[in-house]
Amino acid sequence: MEITWWGHATATVRDSGVRVLTDPLFVRRLAHLRRRRGPVPPPDAAVADVALVSHLHADHLHLGSLARLWPGTRLIVPYGAGRAVPGLRRVAAAGDLPVTEVRPGDEVSVGDVRIRAVPAAHDGRRLPFGPHRAPALGYVLHGEATTYFAGDTGLFDAMADAVGPCDVALLPVGGWGPYLGHGHLDAGRAAEALARLGARSAVPVHYGTYWPIGLDAVRPHEFHAPGDDFVRHAGRLAPDASVHRLRHGECVRLEPAR
Repeated sequence: MEITWWGHATATVRDSGVRVLTDPLFVRRLAHLRRRRGPVPPPDAAVADVALVSHLHADHLHLGSLARLWPGTRLIVPYGAGRAVPGLRRVAAAGDLPVTEVRPGDEVSVGDVRIRAVPAAHDGRRLPFGPHRAPALGYVLHGEATTYFAGDTGLFDAMADAVGPCDVALLPVGGWGPYLGHGHLDAGRAAEALARLGARSAVPVHYGTYWPIGLDAVRPHEFHAPGDDFVRHAGRLAPDASVHRLRHGECVRLEPAR
């Protein structure tokens, strides 16, 4: 299996002949955020068999990016997303994108990959609008390897039990601003999550891509440092795990456990 990181929380996981795309975000600018590292992903990044949306925040459920997906791509989204984000239905219909809404514990099979939704400790609302809520999710992909995509989450007591044994963990290690709020992992907490999960490999994501316009001089280390910090913390807390700190657009091929 192999993983390509396109930036932010967007990655392609190829396993058992299935292309799984996570939280597609294919823009140079999103509201007050500007892409500061790595080019906008190329058109072939939008080719997938299934796209996973972890929660409804606009940098994870981005309608313009979903509209670029190859026709027929299956969308898996949190339960209630269609009601909370009416534009999702329009984009899905226009692009021939079948939508499946899931709650924690639900499973969906795509080819030879089984996708299981798991809880995340994060506010899953479509901010700042409306009272509707949808759960923030992570996903576990069961194919030749078992891969955990955490989406956005903080540490929570039942994380290891909810995820179960996994070979690879895609973990958020930063954010898009100088301060991380509740329900996020920084580099140290992500390393602790890796230790709890016992994964053999990890790929840090959700850092070093987007940054608020005008904040280049405000704690810039929060933009540049999380990947290296995660490598350092993981070496201390999860020394048996291999950490693959990818550049934007870079791919790593991993052998499943025997």
